[in-house]
Amino acid sequence: MELTLPTPGLWTRRALPVGCGAAMAGAAALVTMYDPAAPGTHFPGCLFHSATGLWCPGCGLTRGFHQLLTGHPMAALGENVFVPVVLVAVVASWFAWLLESWGRPPRPWQAQHSARLSRSMQTVMPVALVLYGVLRNIPAAPFRSLAP
Repeated sequence: MELTLPTPGLWTRRALPVGCGAAMAGAAALVTMYDPAAPGTHFPGCLFHSATGLWCPGCGLTRGFHQLLTGHPMAALGENVFVPVVLVAVVASWFAWLLESWGRPPRPWQAQHSARLSRSMQTVMPVALVLYGVLRNIPAAPFRSLAP
């Protein structure tokens, strides 16, 4: 016997992205109010860094978002160069989900552009993340500046 999940109703499909957006706004407010780099704030640390002592490609994102949200974009890039990439990807994905859940599918040219972008990102982003993760752990100049 196969288990099938019920299809979410119209209001559920509409409420999910709205609730997710509210949660993201709350998380952004929390990161803005409390500096993750300050002693005494209880933001979780990177498990990879704790286990290995190496910086992963995501190390510094929370601190970078704090810097960005408090008006210090260059300091945000100093924490992690992927802060603007992650921000744009998260906001664009959420907004597309929101529009689709309210019955506004992407226009044909947007879908074509999105598919082309998606294919190229499937190659470029993993390579960029691995390369960044390796380079930021080289203790010599100029790579030392990539560590948060």
